[in-house]
Amino acid sequence: MSTKSNVAMIASLVSEPSRAAILTALLDGRFHTASELAHMAGIKPQTASFHLSKMIEAQAVTVEKQGRHRYFGIQNPEVARVMESLLSIAPPVQIKSFKQAAENEAIRLARTCYDHLAGHLGVQIMNSLMQKGILSENQDGLHITGKGEAFFADFQVDLTQTRQKRRSFSHKCLDWSERRHHLAGALGSALLDRLLALHWIERLPTTRAIRVTAEGKRGFIELFSIDIG
Repeated sequence: MSTKSNVAMIASLVSEPSRAAILTALLDGRFHTASELAHMAGIKPQTASFHLSKMIEAQAVTVEKQGRHRYFGIQNPEVARVMESLLSIAPPVQIKSFKQAAENEAIRLARTCYDHLAGHLGVQIMNSLMQKGILSENQDGLHITGKGEAFFADFQVDLTQTRQKRRSFSHKCLDWSERRHHLAGALGSALLDRLLALHWIERLPTTRAIRVTAEGKRGFIELFSIDIG
């Protein structure tokens, strides 16, 4: 499926607010039940099931069955990439409560964009990798430098295995809250997995916001020269 056709498909889906809310919730990269997604979107479970069936038909969402339960997730990284791009041009959500303000701040600081890191932290990591000469960019896209090969080996990211993924190895993804780019593709996914394994960051329930641990704050300063505060 081409990028152009994906844009048209996703645009038609997100024109309906409930479907847009479900897709946005699924940008956490996890699988959820229809009931969980209904709660996140603020709609009835029956309504969520109806919209999910439409999104499965459009190949935006996939479903996995475990016993009597069905779990839904985004079909592929390209769908998430297009969704994040649409969010970057959407007007900001009106904040009406302290809870909304806190959630918005957390999302903007650090979040998952499907299977890679986004938000202020994601953008700062991308900037650090470029400034330190770990990644370089030319007309063909992003590339790991010789220095970068050594960096990721020391950081215990298996580049050989990462390169074998049947997807883009590395590319820039426009961050909707920062209006700058963060790292996406198989490399971005591998980096997120490594940061989670190190417990530098932690997933939060019912949101795609990411919490930076005390250990992570120290690590980001030492390795990436990023002060999360």
